[in-house]
Amino acid sequence: MGWTRLRASMSSPAETRLLEAAECYLAAARAAIVARVAPGGRIDARALDAHQFAAHGYAWAAATVAGLRALLGWRGALAASGRLGERDELVAALGAAELLLQLGTGIAMSQGETARPGDLGLGAEAAALLADPSVAALVAAATPAARERLAELLDESILEPSYGDEAIDAMAATLRRFARERVAPRAQAWHRADALVPMDVVDGVAALGVFGLTVPEEFGGLGLGKAAMCASTEELSAASLIVGSLATRSEIAAELVRLGGTPAQQARFLPRIADGSILPTAVFTEPDTGSDLAGLRTRATRDGDRWRVHGAKSWITHAARADLMTLLVRTGRPEDRHDGLSMLLAEKPRGTEADPFPVPGLTGTEIRVLGYRGLREYELAFDGFEVPADALLGGVEGQGFRQLMATFESARIQTAARAVGVARAALAVALSYARGRMQFGRPIAAFPRVAHKLAAIAIDATIARQLTLAAARAKDEDRRCDIEAGMAKLWAARAAWSAADNAVQVHGGNGYAEEYEASRLLVDARILSIFEGAAEIQAQVVARGLLASRN
Repeated sequence: MGWTRLRASMSSPAETRLLEAAECYLAAARAAIVARVAPGGRIDARALDAHQFAAHGYAWAAATVAGLRALLGWRGALAASGRLGERDELVAALGAAELLLQLGTGIAMSQGETARPGDLGLGAEAAALLADPSVAALVAAATPAARERLAELLDESILEPSYGDEAIDAMAATLRRFARERVAPRAQAWHRADALVPMDVVDGVAALGVFGLTVPEEFGGLGLGKAAMCASTEELSAASLIVGSLATRSEIAAELVRLGGTPAQQARFLPRIADGSILPTAVFTEPDTGSDLAGLRTRATRDGDRWRVHGAKSWITHAARADLMTLLVRTGRPEDRHDGLSMLLAEKPRGTEADPFPVPGLTGTEIRVLGYRGLREYELAFDGFEVPADALLGGVEGQGFRQLMATFESARIQTAARAVGVARAALAVALSYARGRMQFGRPIAAFPRVAHKLAAIAIDATIARQLTLAAARAKDEDRRCDIEAGMAKLWAARAAWSAADNAVQVHGGNGYAEEYEASRLLVDARILSIFEGAAEIQAQVVARGLLASRN
Protein backbone atom coordinates (compact mmCIF):
# COMPACT_ATOMS: atom_id res chain seq x y z
CA MET A 1 0.00 0.00 0.00
CA GLY A 2 2.78 2.44 0.96
CA TRP A 3 4.66 1.90 -2.31
CA THR A 4 1.49 2.42 -4.35
CA ARG A 5 0.81 5.72 -2.59
CA LEU A 6 4.37 6.87 -3.10
CA ARG A 7 4.30 6.05 -6.80
CA ALA A 8 0.94 7.85 -7.21
CA SER A 9 2.37 10.93 -5.51
CA MET A 10 5.00 11.10 -8.27
CA SER A 11 2.64 10.94 -11.25
CA SER A 12 3.35 13.47 -13.99
CA PRO A 13 0.70 15.99 -12.90
CA ALA A 14 1.73 15.68 -9.27
CA GLU A 15 5.42 16.02 -10.16
CA THR A 16 4.72 19.20 -12.10
CA ARG A 17 2.80 20.60 -9.16
CA LEU A 18 5.60 19.73 -6.72
CA LEU A 19 8.05 21.81 -8.68
CA GLU A 20 5.54 24.64 -9.13
CA ALA A 21 4.95 24.77 -5.38
CA ALA A 22 8.68 24.86 -4.67
CA GLU A 23 9.27 27.57 -7.28
CA CYS A 24 6.44 29.64 -5.81
CA TYR A 25 8.01 29.39 -2.36
CA LEU A 26 11.41 30.37 -3.76
CA ALA A 27 9.91 33.41 -5.50
CA ALA A 28 8.44 34.51 -2.19
CA ALA A 29 11.84 34.03 -0.55
CA ARG A 30 13.50 36.18 -3.18
CA ALA A 31 10.93 38.93 -2.76
CA ALA A 32 11.41 38.88 1.02
CA ILE A 33 15.21 39.16 0.73
CA VAL A 34 15.05 41.82 -1.98
CA ALA A 35 12.89 43.92 0.35
CA ARG A 36 15.64 43.70 2.98
CA VAL A 37 18.81 44.13 0.92
CA ALA A 38 17.78 45.79 -2.34
CA PRO A 39 14.70 47.91 -1.64
CA GLY A 40 15.64 50.39 -4.38
CA GLY A 41 16.34 47.72 -6.97
CA ARG A 42 20.11 47.63 -6.37
CA ILE A 43 21.85 45.55 -3.71
CA ASP A 44 22.92 47.59 -0.70
CA ALA A 45 26.21 46.04 0.46
CA ARG A 46 25.70 47.10 4.08
CA ALA A 47 22.17 45.73 4.14
CA LEU A 48 23.40 42.48 2.62
CA ASP A 49 25.97 42.17 5.40
CA ALA A 50 23.39 42.98 8.04
CA HIS A 51 20.99 40.35 6.68
CA GLN A 52 23.67 37.86 5.69
CA PHE A 53 22.09 34.89 7.47
CA ALA A 54 18.75 35.36 5.70
CA ALA A 55 20.42 36.02 2.34
CA HIS A 56 22.47 32.86 2.65
CA GLY A 57 19.34 30.99 3.70
CA TYR A 58 17.80 32.15 0.44
CA ALA A 59 20.86 30.86 -1.46
CA TRP A 60 20.45 27.47 0.20
CA ALA A 61 16.74 27.48 -0.61
CA ALA A 62 17.60 28.17 -4.25
CA ALA A 63 20.09 25.29 -4.21
CA THR A 64 17.42 23.04 -2.69
CA VAL A 65 14.91 23.92 -5.40
CA ALA A 66 17.60 23.40 -8.04
CA GLY A 67 18.23 19.99 -6.49
CA LEU A 68 14.53 19.16 -6.73
CA ARG A 69 14.46 20.24 -10.36
CA ALA A 70 17.54 18.15 -11.18
CA LEU A 71 16.21 15.12 -9.32
CA LEU A 72 12.85 15.23 -11.08
CA GLY A 73 14.60 15.73 -14.42
CA TRP A 74 16.69 12.62 -13.76
CA ARG A 75 13.59 10.63 -12.88
CA GLY A 76 11.82 11.86 -16.01
CA ALA A 77 14.73 10.85 -18.24
CA LEU A 78 14.78 7.37 -16.72
CA ALA A 79 11.02 7.02 -17.16
CA ALA A 80 11.16 8.20 -20.78
CA SER A 81 13.84 5.60 -21.59
CA GLY A 82 11.99 2.78 -19.82
CA ARG A 83 14.76 2.41 -17.22
CA LEU A 84 12.93 3.67 -14.14
CA GLY A 85 12.94 0.81 -11.65
CA GLU A 86 11.65 0.60 -8.11
CA ARG A 87 14.95 1.63 -6.52
CA ASP A 88 15.37 4.81 -8.55
CA GLU A 89 11.68 5.63 -8.15
CA LEU A 90 12.17 5.46 -4.41
CA VAL A 91 15.30 7.62 -4.57
CA ALA A 92 13.39 10.26 -6.54
CA ALA A 93 10.26 10.20 -4.40
CA LEU A 94 11.99 10.12 -1.03
CA GLY A 95 14.51 12.71 -2.19
CA ALA A 96 11.78 15.06 -3.42
CA ALA A 97 9.88 14.69 -0.15
CA GLU A 98 13.00 15.48 1.89
CA LEU A 99 13.85 18.55 -0.20
CA LEU A 100 10.33 19.92 0.15
CA LEU A 101 10.36 19.28 3.89
CA GLN A 102 13.65 21.16 4.19
CA LEU A 103 12.16 24.13 2.33
CA GLY A 104 9.14 24.12 4.59
CA THR A 105 10.84 23.54 7.94
CA GLY A 106 14.51 24.53 7.74
CA ILE A 107 17.69 23.97 5.74
CA ALA A 108 20.97 23.08 7.46
CA MET A 109 23.61 25.51 6.20
CA SER A 110 26.17 23.97 8.57
CA GLN A 111 26.18 21.77 11.64
CA GLY A 112 24.92 24.56 13.91
CA GLU A 113 23.08 26.83 11.48
CA THR A 114 19.60 26.06 10.20
CA ALA A 115 17.89 28.64 7.99
CA ARG A 116 14.23 28.36 8.93
CA PRO A 117 11.33 29.93 7.03
CA GLY A 118 10.83 32.43 9.85
CA ASP A 119 14.38 33.72 9.33
CA LEU A 120 13.34 34.70 5.82
CA GLY A 121 9.95 36.04 6.97
CA LEU A 122 8.13 33.17 5.26
CA GLY A 123 6.15 31.43 8.00
CA ALA A 124 2.84 31.60 6.14
CA GLU A 125 4.42 30.67 2.80
CA ALA A 126 6.11 27.64 4.34
CA ALA A 127 2.83 26.48 5.85
CA ALA A 128 1.17 26.89 2.45
CA LEU A 129 3.94 24.88 0.78
CA LEU A 130 3.53 21.95 3.15
CA ALA A 131 -0.27 22.15 2.93
CA ASP A 132 -0.25 21.96 -0.86
CA PRO A 133 -2.13 18.71 -1.66
CA SER A 134 0.61 17.31 -3.89
CA VAL A 135 3.35 18.12 -1.39
CA ALA A 136 1.33 16.81 1.55
CA ALA A 137 0.55 13.56 -0.28
CA LEU A 138 4.21 12.96 -1.15
CA VAL A 139 5.44 13.74 2.37
CA ALA A 140 2.81 11.45 3.89
CA ALA A 141 3.80 8.62 1.56
CA ALA A 142 7.53 9.00 2.29
CA THR A 143 7.35 6.67 5.28
CA PRO A 144 10.13 4.96 7.26
CA ALA A 145 9.06 1.72 5.59
CA ALA A 146 9.78 3.27 2.17
CA ARG A 147 13.29 4.26 3.29
CA GLU A 148 13.86 0.75 4.59
CA ARG A 149 12.73 -0.70 1.28
CA LEU A 150 15.16 1.57 -0.55
CA ALA A 151 18.01 0.37 1.67
CA GLU A 152 17.11 -3.24 0.79
CA LEU A 153 17.33 -2.42 -2.93
CA LEU A 154 20.75 -0.79 -2.83
CA ASP A 155 23.30 -2.89 -4.69
CA GLU A 156 26.50 -2.64 -6.69
CA SER A 157 24.76 -0.97 -9.62
CA ILE A 158 24.12 2.20 -7.64
CA LEU A 159 27.91 2.48 -7.32
CA GLU A 160 28.18 2.37 -11.13
CA PRO A 161 26.03 5.33 -12.15
CA SER A 162 25.09 6.48 -15.62
CA TYR A 163 26.02 10.03 -16.55
CA GLY A 164 23.35 10.26 -19.23
CA ASP A 165 25.66 9.86 -22.24
CA GLU A 166 26.87 6.56 -23.73
CA ALA A 167 30.35 7.84 -24.61
CA ILE A 168 30.85 9.35 -21.16
CA ASP A 169 29.54 6.17 -19.53
CA ALA A 170 32.10 4.12 -21.49
CA MET A 171 34.91 6.43 -20.41
CA ALA A 172 33.68 6.28 -16.81
CA ALA A 173 33.72 2.49 -16.89
CA THR A 174 37.39 2.50 -17.93
CA LEU A 175 38.29 4.93 -15.16
CA ARG A 176 36.25 2.92 -12.67
CA ARG A 177 38.29 -0.21 -13.45
CA PHE A 178 41.53 1.73 -13.08
CA ALA A 179 40.36 3.23 -9.78
CA ARG A 180 39.26 -0.11 -8.35
CA GLU A 181 42.38 -1.98 -9.43
CA ARG A 182 45.16 0.60 -9.04
CA VAL A 183 43.88 3.13 -6.51
CA ALA A 184 41.30 1.82 -4.05
CA PRO A 185 43.43 -1.05 -2.62
CA ARG A 186 46.26 1.40 -1.78
CA ALA A 187 44.47 4.62 -0.83
CA GLN A 188 44.16 3.90 2.88
CA ALA A 189 47.87 3.14 3.17
CA TRP A 190 48.83 6.43 1.49
CA HIS A 191 46.57 8.30 3.86
CA ARG A 192 47.87 6.61 7.01
CA ALA A 193 51.51 7.10 5.99
CA ASP A 194 50.84 10.69 4.82
CA ALA A 195 52.66 9.65 1.66
CA LEU A 196 52.59 11.30 -1.73
CA VAL A 197 50.48 9.56 -4.35
CA PRO A 198 52.98 7.32 -6.18
CA MET A 199 54.10 8.46 -9.61
CA ASP A 200 52.91 5.23 -11.21
CA VAL A 201 49.35 6.32 -10.31
CA VAL A 202 49.94 9.86 -11.58
CA ASP A 203 51.34 8.42 -14.80
CA GLY A 204 48.38 6.05 -15.07
CA VAL A 205 45.92 8.92 -14.74
CA ALA A 206 47.88 10.81 -17.42
CA ALA A 207 47.85 7.80 -19.74
CA LEU A 208 44.06 7.66 -19.52
CA GLY A 209 43.90 11.24 -20.80
CA VAL A 210 42.46 12.74 -17.63
CA PHE A 211 44.81 15.74 -17.53
CA GLY A 212 43.86 16.70 -21.08
CA LEU A 213 40.21 15.78 -20.90
CA THR A 214 38.92 19.29 -21.73
CA VAL A 215 42.00 20.52 -23.61
CA PRO A 216 41.17 21.05 -27.31
CA GLU A 217 42.28 18.26 -29.63
CA GLU A 218 44.50 20.64 -31.61
CA PHE A 219 46.66 20.91 -28.49
CA GLY A 220 46.79 17.19 -27.76
CA GLY A 221 43.78 16.91 -25.49
CA LEU A 222 40.58 14.92 -25.80
CA GLY A 223 38.42 17.99 -26.43
CA LEU A 224 35.61 16.77 -24.19
CA GLY A 225 33.30 18.87 -22.05
CA LYS A 226 32.70 19.49 -18.39
CA ALA A 227 30.17 16.67 -18.07
CA ALA A 228 32.95 14.25 -19.01
CA MET A 229 35.20 16.02 -16.51
CA CYS A 230 32.59 15.41 -13.80
CA ALA A 231 32.37 11.72 -14.62
CA SER A 232 36.14 11.22 -14.57
CA THR A 233 36.50 13.20 -11.35
CA GLU A 234 33.73 11.30 -9.57
CA GLU A 235 35.06 7.90 -10.60
CA LEU A 236 38.57 8.63 -9.36
CA SER A 237 37.37 10.41 -6.21
CA ALA A 238 35.21 7.42 -5.31
CA ALA A 239 38.46 5.50 -4.87
CA SER A 240 40.53 8.37 -3.45
CA LEU A 241 39.75 12.07 -3.16
CA ILE A 242 43.45 12.75 -3.72
CA VAL A 243 43.57 10.90 -7.03
CA GLY A 244 40.30 12.52 -8.06
CA SER A 245 41.94 15.85 -7.29
CA LEU A 246 45.08 15.24 -9.35
CA ALA A 247 43.52 16.84 -12.41
CA THR A 248 42.12 19.89 -10.60
CA ARG A 249 45.21 22.04 -10.99
CA SER A 250 45.71 20.80 -14.57
CA GLU A 251 42.12 21.80 -15.35
CA ILE A 252 42.63 25.27 -13.85
CA ALA A 253 45.95 25.81 -15.62
CA ALA A 254 44.62 24.58 -18.96
CA GLU A 255 41.55 26.80 -18.66
CA LEU A 256 43.71 29.83 -17.83
CA VAL A 257 45.99 29.23 -20.81
CA ARG A 258 43.19 28.28 -23.21
CA LEU A 259 41.06 31.31 -22.39
CA GLY A 260 43.71 33.92 -21.59
CA GLY A 261 47.02 32.80 -23.05
CA THR A 262 48.81 34.08 -26.13
CA PRO A 263 49.08 31.68 -29.10
CA ALA A 264 52.70 31.02 -28.12
CA GLN A 265 51.69 30.22 -24.52
CA GLN A 266 48.93 27.91 -25.71
CA ALA A 267 51.31 26.04 -28.00
CA ARG A 268 53.95 25.81 -25.28
CA PHE A 269 51.89 24.71 -22.32
CA LEU A 270 48.62 23.05 -23.38
CA PRO A 271 50.12 19.90 -24.98
CA ARG A 272 52.36 19.30 -21.96
CA ILE A 273 49.53 19.86 -19.50
CA ALA A 274 47.37 17.46 -21.52
CA ASP A 275 49.89 14.61 -21.57
CA GLY A 276 50.89 15.05 -17.92
CA SER A 277 54.52 15.98 -18.61
CA ILE A 278 53.75 19.24 -16.77
CA LEU A 279 52.10 19.03 -13.35
CA PRO A 280 50.72 22.47 -12.45
CA THR A 281 49.83 23.97 -9.11
CA ALA A 282 47.53 26.92 -8.41
CA VAL A 283 49.29 29.64 -6.41
CA PHE A 284 46.59 32.16 -5.51
CA THR A 285 45.84 32.21 -1.76
CA GLU A 286 47.83 34.28 0.73
CA PRO A 287 48.09 33.90 4.52
CA ASP A 288 46.21 37.12 5.34
CA THR A 289 43.85 37.49 2.37
CA GLY A 290 42.05 34.18 1.81
CA SER A 291 39.06 34.89 -0.43
CA ASP A 292 39.77 38.65 -0.45
CA LEU A 293 41.90 38.59 -3.59
CA ALA A 294 41.71 42.38 -3.97
CA GLY A 295 43.95 42.57 -0.89
CA LEU A 296 46.62 40.31 -2.42
CA ARG A 297 50.16 41.53 -1.67
CA THR A 298 52.63 39.19 -3.39
CA ARG A 299 54.40 41.51 -5.83
CA ALA A 300 56.08 40.93 -9.19
CA THR A 301 58.39 43.73 -10.33
CA ARG A 302 59.71 43.97 -13.88
CA ASP A 303 63.52 43.84 -14.10
CA GLY A 304 64.60 43.84 -17.75
CA ASP A 305 63.57 40.55 -19.30
CA ARG A 306 62.46 39.13 -15.94
CA TRP A 307 59.87 39.46 -13.27
CA ARG A 308 61.12 39.26 -9.69
CA VAL A 309 58.55 37.94 -7.23
CA HIS A 310 58.44 38.74 -3.51
CA GLY A 311 55.79 37.64 -1.03
CA ALA A 312 54.07 34.67 0.58
CA LYS A 313 51.41 32.20 -0.49
CA SER A 314 49.48 29.70 1.59
CA TRP A 315 47.60 26.43 1.10
CA ILE A 316 49.35 25.58 -2.15
CA THR A 317 48.54 21.99 -3.10
CA HIS A 318 51.08 19.64 -4.73
CA ALA A 319 53.53 22.52 -4.81
CA ALA A 320 56.82 20.63 -4.44
CA ARG A 321 56.11 18.17 -7.21
CA ALA A 322 54.68 20.75 -9.60
CA ASP A 323 56.54 21.98 -12.67
CA LEU A 324 54.34 25.00 -13.35
CA MET A 325 52.83 27.55 -11.00
CA THR A 326 49.87 29.61 -12.12
CA LEU A 327 50.95 32.48 -9.91
CA LEU A 328 48.65 35.39 -9.09
CA VAL A 329 50.68 38.50 -8.26
CA ARG A 330 50.33 42.23 -7.91
CA THR A 331 51.99 44.16 -10.70
CA GLY A 332 50.02 47.39 -10.12
CA ARG A 333 49.48 49.60 -7.12
CA PRO A 334 47.74 48.33 -3.95
CA GLU A 335 44.97 50.88 -4.47
CA ASP A 336 44.27 49.38 -7.90
CA ARG A 337 42.78 46.41 -6.03
CA HIS A 338 41.61 43.77 -8.56
CA ASP A 339 42.87 45.80 -11.52
CA GLY A 340 46.44 45.58 -10.26
CA LEU A 341 46.64 41.78 -10.42
CA SER A 342 48.37 39.71 -13.10
CA MET A 343 48.87 36.00 -13.69
CA LEU A 344 52.31 34.50 -14.33
CA LEU A 345 52.98 31.07 -15.85
CA ALA A 346 55.96 30.41 -13.62
CA GLU A 347 57.93 27.26 -14.35
CA LYS A 348 60.16 25.62 -11.75
CA PRO A 349 62.08 22.37 -11.29
CA ARG A 350 60.15 19.43 -9.87
CA GLY A 351 61.11 18.87 -6.25
CA THR A 352 61.93 15.67 -4.39
CA GLU A 353 61.33 14.47 -0.85
CA ALA A 354 64.90 15.44 0.03
CA ASP A 355 64.87 18.79 -1.78
CA PRO A 356 61.27 19.95 -2.35
CA PHE A 357 62.09 23.39 -3.79
CA PRO A 358 65.41 23.22 -5.66
CA VAL A 359 65.34 26.71 -7.14
CA PRO A 360 66.70 30.09 -5.98
CA GLY A 361 64.22 32.52 -4.50
CA LEU A 362 61.55 29.98 -3.50
CA THR A 363 61.19 28.06 -0.25
CA GLY A 364 58.30 26.08 1.18
CA THR A 365 57.08 24.76 4.51
CA GLU A 366 54.64 21.88 4.62
CA ILE A 367 51.28 22.41 6.34
CA ARG A 368 50.30 19.19 8.11
CA VAL A 369 46.62 18.39 7.59
CA LEU A 370 43.95 16.08 9.01
CA GLY A 371 42.90 14.63 5.68
CA TYR A 372 43.26 15.28 1.97
CA ARG A 373 46.73 13.77 2.26
CA GLY A 374 48.83 12.58 -0.65
CA LEU A 375 49.44 15.85 -2.51
CA ARG A 376 50.67 17.94 0.45
CA GLU A 377 49.96 21.55 1.29
CA TYR A 378 52.61 24.25 1.57
CA GLU A 379 53.30 27.78 2.67
CA LEU A 380 55.51 29.31 -0.03
CA ALA A 381 57.92 32.22 0.37
CA PHE A 382 59.14 34.13 -2.70
CA ASP A 383 62.32 36.17 -2.31
CA GLY A 384 63.35 37.47 -5.70
CA PHE A 385 62.09 34.38 -7.52
CA GLU A 386 62.68 34.97 -11.24
CA VAL A 387 60.09 34.47 -13.96
CA PRO A 388 60.70 35.29 -17.65
CA ALA A 389 58.92 38.41 -18.90
CA ASP A 390 57.03 36.44 -21.55
CA ALA A 391 55.44 34.30 -18.82
CA LEU A 392 52.81 37.02 -18.19
CA LEU A 393 49.52 35.31 -19.10
CA GLY A 394 48.10 36.97 -22.20
CA GLY A 395 51.01 39.41 -22.33
CA VAL A 396 49.03 42.24 -20.71
CA GLU A 397 49.28 43.38 -17.10
CA GLY A 398 46.24 43.84 -14.88
CA GLN A 399 44.18 40.97 -16.30
CA GLY A 400 44.90 38.36 -13.62
CA PHE A 401 41.72 38.67 -11.60
CA ARG A 402 39.47 38.49 -14.67
CA GLN A 403 41.48 35.56 -16.03
CA LEU A 404 41.09 33.73 -12.74
CA MET A 405 37.37 34.44 -12.48
CA ALA A 406 36.88 32.84 -15.89
CA THR A 407 38.06 29.51 -14.42
CA PHE A 408 36.02 29.51 -11.23
CA GLU A 409 32.89 27.97 -12.73
CA SER A 410 34.83 24.90 -13.92
CA ALA A 411 36.82 24.61 -10.69
CA ARG A 412 33.68 24.65 -8.57
CA ILE A 413 31.88 22.16 -10.79
CA GLN A 414 34.86 19.83 -10.53
CA THR A 415 34.95 20.23 -6.75
CA ALA A 416 31.27 19.30 -6.63
CA ALA A 417 32.09 16.17 -8.64
CA ARG A 418 34.86 15.33 -6.17
CA ALA A 419 32.30 15.61 -3.38
CA VAL A 420 29.93 13.25 -5.20
CA GLY A 421 32.76 10.73 -5.44
CA VAL A 422 33.37 10.93 -1.69
CA ALA A 423 29.64 10.50 -0.97
CA ARG A 424 29.58 7.47 -3.24
CA ALA A 425 32.59 6.00 -1.47
CA ALA A 426 30.83 6.52 1.86
CA LEU A 427 27.82 4.63 0.55
CA ALA A 428 30.03 1.76 -0.61
CA VAL A 429 31.80 1.27 2.73
CA ALA A 430 28.66 1.81 4.80
CA LEU A 431 26.65 -0.64 2.71
CA SER A 432 29.37 -3.30 2.82
CA TYR A 433 29.89 -2.96 6.56
CA ALA A 434 26.18 -2.83 7.43
CA ARG A 435 25.44 -6.01 5.52
CA GLY A 436 28.42 -7.90 6.91
CA ARG A 437 28.31 -6.80 10.52
CA MET A 438 26.12 -9.08 12.64
CA GLN A 439 24.50 -7.94 15.88
CA PHE A 440 21.76 -9.70 17.83
CA GLY A 441 21.64 -12.43 15.21
CA ARG A 442 21.14 -10.28 12.11
CA PRO A 443 23.07 -7.83 9.93
CA ILE A 444 22.88 -4.27 11.23
CA ALA A 445 21.50 -3.18 7.83
CA ALA A 446 18.24 -4.78 8.98
CA PHE A 447 17.83 -2.24 11.77
CA PRO A 448 15.69 0.72 10.67
CA ARG A 449 17.99 3.54 11.73
CA VAL A 450 20.95 1.99 9.93
CA ALA A 451 18.77 1.41 6.87
CA HIS A 452 17.64 5.04 6.96
CA LYS A 453 21.26 6.21 6.96
CA LEU A 454 22.04 4.08 3.92
CA ALA A 455 19.00 5.44 2.12
CA ALA A 456 19.92 9.02 3.01
CA ILE A 457 23.44 8.66 1.60
CA ALA A 458 22.10 7.20 -1.65
CA ILE A 459 19.52 9.99 -2.03
CA ASP A 460 21.96 12.81 -1.26
CA ALA A 461 24.61 11.43 -3.61
CA THR A 462 22.08 11.18 -6.43
CA ILE A 463 20.83 14.74 -5.96
CA ALA A 464 24.39 16.05 -5.76
CA ARG A 465 25.36 14.23 -8.95
CA GLN A 466 22.40 15.58 -10.90
CA LEU A 467 23.00 19.14 -9.67
CA THR A 468 26.66 18.87 -10.66
CA LEU A 469 25.88 17.47 -14.10
CA ALA A 470 23.28 20.19 -14.66
CA ALA A 471 25.93 22.85 -13.98
CA ALA A 472 28.41 21.04 -16.22
CA ARG A 473 25.94 20.86 -19.10
CA ALA A 474 25.25 24.58 -18.75
CA LYS A 475 28.98 25.18 -19.02
CA ASP A 476 29.24 22.88 -22.02
CA GLU A 477 26.48 24.91 -23.69
CA ASP A 478 28.60 28.01 -23.12
CA ARG A 479 26.06 29.52 -20.76
CA ARG A 480 27.06 31.54 -17.75
CA CYS A 481 26.73 29.17 -14.81
CA ASP A 482 28.44 30.75 -11.81
CA ILE A 483 25.23 30.42 -9.80
CA GLU A 484 24.63 26.82 -10.89
CA ALA A 485 28.25 25.91 -10.15
CA GLY A 486 28.05 27.56 -6.73
CA MET A 487 24.83 25.74 -5.85
CA ALA A 488 26.26 22.40 -6.96
CA LYS A 489 29.36 22.90 -4.82
CA LEU A 490 27.32 24.01 -1.81
CA TRP A 491 24.98 21.05 -1.98
CA ALA A 492 27.53 18.38 -2.92
CA ALA A 493 30.00 19.37 -0.20
CA ARG A 494 27.27 19.13 2.44
CA ALA A 495 26.16 15.78 1.00
CA ALA A 496 29.71 14.41 1.16
CA TRP A 497 30.17 15.45 4.79
CA SER A 498 26.79 14.02 5.81
CA ALA A 499 27.51 10.78 3.92
CA ALA A 500 30.93 10.34 5.50
CA ASP A 501 29.56 11.11 8.96
CA ASN A 502 26.77 8.57 8.47
CA ALA A 503 29.29 5.99 7.24
CA VAL A 504 31.35 6.42 10.42
CA GLN A 505 28.21 6.08 12.53
CA VAL A 506 27.22 2.88 10.73
CA HIS A 507 30.67 1.47 11.57
CA GLY A 508 30.30 2.41 15.24
CA GLY A 509 33.63 2.38 17.06
CA ASN A 510 35.36 0.85 14.06
CA GLY A 511 34.54 3.97 12.07
CA TYR A 512 36.88 5.90 14.35
CA ALA A 513 39.78 3.53 13.69
CA GLU A 514 42.38 4.51 11.11
CA GLU A 515 42.38 1.04 9.56
CA TYR A 516 38.84 1.56 8.30
CA GLU A 517 38.19 3.65 5.19
CA ALA A 518 35.28 5.44 6.84
CA SER A 519 37.71 7.41 9.03
CA ARG A 520 39.61 8.65 5.96
CA LEU A 521 36.42 9.60 4.17
CA LEU A 522 35.35 11.72 7.14
CA VAL A 523 38.52 13.84 7.26
CA ASP A 524 38.67 14.05 3.46
CA ALA A 525 35.05 15.17 3.21
CA ARG A 526 35.59 17.99 5.70
CA ILE A 527 37.76 20.00 3.31
CA LEU A 528 35.16 20.10 0.54
CA SER A 529 33.09 22.93 2.02
CA ILE A 530 36.26 25.01 2.48
CA PHE A 531 38.42 24.95 -0.62
CA GLU A 532 37.53 26.46 -4.02
CA GLY A 533 35.46 28.99 -2.07
CA ALA A 534 34.27 28.29 1.46
CA ALA A 535 30.56 27.52 1.87
CA GLU A 536 29.91 30.99 3.29
CA ILE A 537 31.60 32.65 0.30
CA GLN A 538 29.76 30.31 -2.03
CA ALA A 539 26.39 31.20 -0.48
CA GLN A 540 27.28 34.89 -0.81
CA VAL A 541 28.10 34.44 -4.50
CA VAL A 542 24.84 32.57 -5.13
CA ALA A 543 22.75 35.07 -3.18
CA ARG A 544 24.26 38.12 -4.88
CA GLY A 545 23.93 36.55 -8.30
CA LEU A 546 20.29 35.61 -7.82
CA LEU A 547 19.33 38.92 -6.24
CA ALA A 548 21.13 41.01 -8.84
CA SER A 549 19.99 39.34 -11.90
CA ARG A 550 18.22 36.97 -13.91
CA ASN A 551 14.93 36.39 -12.11
